[in-house]
Amino acid sequence: MSISLPKPELKGEKSLEECIYERESIRNFKDKIIEVEKISQILWATQGRKGEKRTVPSAGATYPLEIYVTLKDKGFFHYNIKTHSLQLITEDDLSKNLARASLDQYFIAEAYLNVIICAEFSRTTNRYGQRGVRYVFIEVGHSAQNIHLEVVALGLVSVPIGAFDDDMVKEALDLPKKIEPLYIIPIGYST
Repeated sequence: MSISLPKPELKGEKSLEECIYERESIRNFKDKIIEVEKISQILWATQGRKGEKRTVPSAGATYPLEIYVTLKDKGFFHYNIKTHSLQLITEDDLSKNLARASLDQYFIAEAYLNVIICAEFSRTTNRYGQRGVRYVFIEVGHSAQNIHLEVVALGLVSVPIGAFDDDMVKEALDLPKKIEPLYIIPIGYST
C-alpha cells in the first residue's frame, strides 16, 4: 500500500524570518491528526524533488539520505522521493518502540508524525572516501533544518532528537542493514 501525497505548495503564509524566529523545541503534542497536505509539505522540504534536483544540497548529487516516518495509528512508512508518496512497510505503530530506543523519550510516541532521517553512507563514501561521512552529516543538517522551518510555517511544532541507541532504533524499525538512523524529529500540534 502507498499513500500518494499532494503536490507541495511553493508559497506559504509566514516569512522565512518569522519561521526562524518562532522555531523552538517543543516536546508536548496534542492527540490530533496532521493533515496529509502538511505531511506532504514537510516531506517535500525534507528531501523532495524540484525538477532533477532536490530541496537540500547533496555532495556530488550522491543523495545518501533515506526518509522514514511513523504515523500514529497508521504505521511505518518509507518516503519515496521519486513518486512523492509514502510506501507502507508495516501497519504496526512503531512509535512506542522508537521512543524506547530513544532512551525512553516517551513524548516521541505522543507525536502524530516522527520523521526518521537515515543514510546509506556508501553512496557518498564510494565517491569521496572517508571525507564523505562528513558530507552525509552536513546533508542531514540541511534536511533537518528544512523540516523544523517548514513545521513552523505550517503551524506545527517539532523537536530534534539525536539521543538514541542506533542499534535499538535499527531493530525497532527493522531497517535494512546498510541504512543508519541519524536523526529523529517528532512533529505534531502543540498542546
